[in-house]
Amino acid sequence: MSLEDTCPVCHTAELVCGKWTLLLVRDLAAGRSRFCELERSLAGISPRTLSLRLRALEEDGIVERHTYPEVPPRVEYSLTEKGRDLLPIIDSMRDYGRRWVCEELTQAPPLSEPVAA
Repeated sequence: MSLEDTCPVCHTAELVCGKWTLLLVRDLAAGRSRFCELERSLAGISPRTLSLRLRALEEDGIVERHTYPEVPPRVEYSLTEKGRDLLPIIDSMRDYGRRWVCEELTQAPPLSEPVAA
């Protein structure tokens, strides 16, 4: 048995490193959201990708889907307890980004010097 088979960091990384996963969890942290709301908040995600990611997160027990018997049908997504347990990771990433990434971006020299006319 290799270290990757038993390493909790490896298993967690596999779970959260799927494209859009952490951003979906971040957006669902505020509460239930509909598909169109998630699509709007994740600029650049295609409806197909969003649908596939939500389905995968549902299978992993991170997101739950709520369907309401209305016409037209209403579907909302929310985090499960397992999904909410990822929020400290996202908070830590936000803190790290504010401290190290955003700071570096504001202190970086301009990419090119303006051309004198």
